[in-house]
Amino acid sequence: MTEKKTLPPDDTPSVSPVPEAPPSPGPAAAEAKPDSTSPAVHAESASEPDPEETKHFKSKLKKKEGELRQLKKERDDLHDQLLRRLADMDNLKKRLDREKSDYLQYALTEFIKTVLPILDNLERALDRADEGDASGLPEGLRLIQKQFVNTLGKHGVSAIPDVVHHKFDPNLHHALATEESDEVEEPQVAEEMQKGYTLHDRLLRPALVKVRLPRKTNA
Repeated sequence: MTEKKTLPPDDTPSVSPVPEAPPSPGPAAAEAKPDSTSPAVHAESASEPDPEETKHFKSKLKKKEGELRQLKKERDDLHDQLLRRLADMDNLKKRLDREKSDYLQYALTEFIKTVLPILDNLERALDRADEGDASGLPEGLRLIQKQFVNTLGKHGVSAIPDVVHHKFDPNLHHALATEESDEVEEPQVAEEMQKGYTLHDRLLRPALVKVRLPRKTNA
């Protein structure tokens, strides 16, 4: 059996391990260390809302909201007023159209009332002639004709004065026929075929006439 040899104890004093010194902080670590005077700290403290400023902002916001509601109310009121005005204008237009239509339809009412008695007299004269009593017919017709002329005159209707032997006026006369004559030097009315009439100062119907023209001389 082999004998185990024991080594003599080592007289070398044991050395305890020297603890490693912590690494010195580099520039990056120095920058990472927060500094109470750094801009980040100031930005963080500045981001905190100021109660007074918040209260003032809310007050202004509430005021603006009130002004907006007032403006919306005024807008709605103006819109309603516009709709009412448009409705009033439409109703007025319809009423004026009805009145215009009624006026055009019944404008001659008063004139016709004044003409009806003339028609009555004419019918009476014709009835008497039918019964065999025509002795007074010519005189009766002349009276009716005079009554009719007077009635027209009350409404502004008048006959164009006698135009025979007067200068031809195209504004008042309408030539139906012409003839040449050595007795005239300018166009002249030779005969009136139908009377013309004016309504106040406006031509109602031109007179139909025959015109005498100066005879043309051969060169």
